[in-house]
Amino acid sequence: MNQFIEKLTGMAPMTDQVIATDILMTAKPEIKNYSLAITEAATKEVRNTLKLHLDDEIEFHEQISSYMIEKGYYNPHDTKKQLILH
Repeated sequence: MNQFIEKLTGMAPMTDQVIATDILMTAKPEIKNYSLAITEAATKEVRNTLKLHLDDEIEFHEQISSYMIEKGYYNPHDTKKQLILH
């Protein structure tokens, strides 16, 4: 199926690194969006619900980041090494 999608879209192979990076890049704006929504919420109940979702999203981001660091796909503490990967 992966090769079919690659041919269909003309994209490079979908590696674990590409998929994990895409997930991480999606998680970041979700954190920002939940944070903004909390400041706009009209009731305490809505704010509390959004805070729970925000906490979940932060935890998810941490899991993906940890996976990427462990695999050597992401080097947030070593700028030179991170730039070489891209």
